[in-house]
Order: sequence, then C-alpha cells, then structure tokens
Amino acid sequence: MRKGSDLEARRTEACRLDPALALDRLDEAVTFLDERGLLTLTPCCSLPSLFGACHEEPHSPGKPGYGQYPRTRWWWGGALAETPGVVPAKIHQGKTLYLSGRLVGLVDPLARAETAHAEAGEHGPVAARITAHLAAAGPSTTDDLKLELGLDPRAYQRGRRALERRGVVVSRHVTVDAAGGGHRHLAELARWDQLVDTLSDMTADEALAQLLVAAVEAAVVLPAREARQAFAWPIPEAMVDDAVTAGRVVRLPDGRLASGP
Repeated sequence: MRKGSDLEARRTEACRLDPALALDRLDEAVTFLDERGLLTLTPCCSLPSLFGACHEEPHSPGKPGYGQYPRTRWWWGGALAETPGVVPAKIHQGKTLYLSGRLVGLVDPLARAETAHAEAGEHGPVAARITAHLAAAGPSTTDDLKLELGLDPRAYQRGRRALERRGVVVSRHVTVDAAGGGHRHLAELARWDQLVDTLSDMTADEALAQLLVAAVEAAVVLPAREARQAFAWPIPEAMVDDAVTAGRVVRLPDGRLASGP
C-alpha cells in the first residue's frame, strides 16, 4: 500500500493545491478538467476545484458569492462551461460540477433515468411541466418558461432545482437584448438529452459504481463519506465495498479512499 505522505504529495500535484501549480490560462483549465474528469467551481469539498486551482485573491474580499470568485479569472467558469464536450451539471449537492466527456458518458444513464422519473411526475408536477415544455419547445430561458407555463418565481425555482440537482436539465447563461436598450443576462435551461447525444448501454447502478471510482480518482484521496455523497445519487456502502474488493479503490487505515493501482 502506498504511504499516506506519497498520496498526499500526489494529490497536491494532481489537484493543483500548491500555489506554485496555479492555473494561468484557460487552456490549462481545460486540460485540468480532462485530467481530473470532474471539477467543482469553487472549493467546497475534497474534489478538485477550478477556482481553487487558480490561487488568486477574491474579486471582493469579505463578500460572499461572486465576491469570492478570482479577481481576474472570474469568467473562467462560464468559458469552461461553453467548451465543446463539457457539461456543467448541478449534480453535486446542487452545486456546479464540470464534467469532462468521459464523465458525461458515466452520468448519462443516471440523468436519462431521472428524466423518465421527471416525465412521470415523480419529481413533482412543476418539474414534470418544465420537462415536457423543454421537450416540445427546446432550450428555453427562465423568462419564457415562467411566462408560458404561468409559474410564479417560487414554484419555478423549486421545479428547476429538483431537475438540475438530478441532471435532468442543465442551465447556462445567455445574453439577450433588453427592450430599453442594452442587454440582460438570463439562464437558459436545456434537457440533458438535448445536450448529450451518446446513449450508454450501462445500467444506472453500473454507472454509479463507475462514478464512485471516478470521484476517488479525481481527488486521489477522498473521505469515504464524501465519496458516497459526491453526486445526487447516494452511493450504498455495499457499492464501496465492491469497489474495494475489486481493487478499483483502496480503503486507507483512516477510512479514506484512494485510487487503485
């Protein structure tokens, strides 16, 4: 078994935790995502983070939210989301998780299963209406969805969150002309199956088992609890045990998981 110090050194390098390894250019961020498979936007757990790897002072120190974005690289999140093959899904406890093409293929069976659940009304009537509308009209802005479905803002937000957290819909920011001149920034929602063409032949359970391994590989070392809660779909302890038995991940003496040989 590899020593803990060796794993921590590997994690520091792979996840760019040392300021000396900070990302300097957007193309480096794209490569970083390709290498790790998945990235959170801001540091929030042990998974690698886009903005965490920038090691840049915040835009507005002391202010929450956007104020904590990097001072000059705040726009990288939107740019990475527009990179071909990348999907920015909110399947990490409702937070953005950038998926490389390899990880998109693993999430696909789960997102499509959740889409079927949403269409059947299992995520609530508003979520079902949003899902059906997007299927008929295609990607739509927040304003259009609320207007055409007659939804008040609170009902819309509840339905949207339920769908985004499960990968049924993915949102991106768009700019539209304002009636009085200038422009407005809006969210545009699209169904997962409108963005991702490739169908996987894996079952949802098979995909989830592979996502577990991918999360551990991304972080190099990951607390077992975080690994089980990394995605919208809780990972059973038995699935972790199976991955350890198969040698795909290693259980460390402190209970953390490490990527296999």
